[in-house]
Amino acid sequence: MPGGFPAALEAGLAQARQIADAVLFEGYVLYPYRASAAKNRLRWQFGVLVPPSYGADSGEHSHQRTECLIEPRHGSLLAVELRFLRARRRTVQRALDDGGYETVPELALADRVVLPWDEGLEERIALLVPVAGLTRDGGAVHRFRLPARREEEPLDEAGVRAGRLLCAREEVSGVIRLSARELPGPYGALRLTAVVENTGAWDPWDGASRESALPHSLVSAHLLLALDRGTFLSSADPPRWAAGAVAECRNEHTWPVLAGADGRGDVLLSSPIILEDHPRIAPESPGALYDATEIDEILALRTAALTDREKREARGTDARAGAVIDLADSLPPEVLERLHGAVRELRAAPASGAPEQPWWDPGADREVDPGRDRVLIDGHPVGAGSRVLLKPGRRRTDAQDLFLHGCTGLVEAVLHDVDGSVHLAVTVEGDPGADLWRLQGRFRYFQPDEVAPVEAS
Repeated sequence: MPGGFPAALEAGLAQARQIADAVLFEGYVLYPYRASAAKNRLRWQFGVLVPPSYGADSGEHSHQRTECLIEPRHGSLLAVELRFLRARRRTVQRALDDGGYETVPELALADRVVLPWDEGLEERIALLVPVAGLTRDGGAVHRFRLPARREEEPLDEAGVRAGRLLCAREEVSGVIRLSARELPGPYGALRLTAVVENTGAWDPWDGASRESALPHSLVSAHLLLALDRGTFLSSADPPRWAAGAVAECRNEHTWPVLAGADGRGDVLLSSPIILEDHPRIAPESPGALYDATEIDEILALRTAALTDREKREARGTDARAGAVIDLADSLPPEVLERLHGAVRELRAAPASGAPEQPWWDPGADREVDPGRDRVLIDGHPVGAGSRVLLKPGRRRTDAQDLFLHGCTGLVEAVLHDVDGSVHLAVTVEGDPGADLWRLQGRFRYFQPDEVAPVEAS
């Protein structure tokens, strides 16, 4: 639960926790919010820190590493909040006439259909450390252990025992390592390193699956960091003097973004999902739908259209899934209307008599020919038909394009936009779907400084 930090730090963390909650529950349960749905059978894709014995051969990770630059003031305190979900595995049993129970794949009750499921329980490990101490003696090390628990929940209907839930939590243990190193120069900045590791001693048997490892894992793990006096520097848009030092920061399986209220730099969120600095929850959003890749309006409408049986199954899947069903059923028309669209920024119209800015349409300019135009890159003219090496830029490229770093591509067109920028439409060499994308006119787009001519590479 939030709390436990001095008031000044708590105030800074309050808004950031709204974003952190969205990260914590991203993909927790997806439409149609039923355990039986195919998309809900392979869960928790972000920030899963598995036990080391499982991660070694699975391709999953047992640690996260965050590095960022901070400018602390004398006597600064650093608040550290590790947040993650812990799986509680649920078995459904039906009551028998002789007073015993039998395990069943589902149990139908009047208001819901109860199914086996892994619930996610919120866990929080909080630390408060002096920044000065992080530069000495290896910094700070905090180990934690959450013991295993077994629980039973009765399922009654009309005063009669219909069944029960057997809920199991496995032991989870880990360590948080914090250290800081002074940067050379007059700025007084530090490179802060925060490592989170799953140190569980769980020993999987031969052929152990991801499903068996999840109860021993830190799920959707992420860090919230806050300074009571001082600021974090942006990793995406650092000041010029810090750009080189930021480029040397090593972040593994997580990405740090500024998350302070009102654009301040006193809070940082290290997220397993790539975000921009100062992310915000849309004010129109009526509540958590656990799927930030979708549009709230579509999800709300489709959820309200589920059958009664589907809604009963969703309510029996998870309390959070049931809350989504209740939310969709209760949204008034005016709230749905707000979800249809929002204007974020308005610009004043030019004053009467002022000259209007001319509008240039590249498609109507006969001097513009995407198929023949060339742009000079490293002294080489590049245009349609040119082979290029892809080097996507971190700050302005779609996150998915970062996976193409080092691939080669074929330039299909050189495009100009109304802001005067140049973009290269590219298909990736070796992509089996390249001919289909080309036929449909669908390409990947890069700016000239994000590619290099193959002849010059």
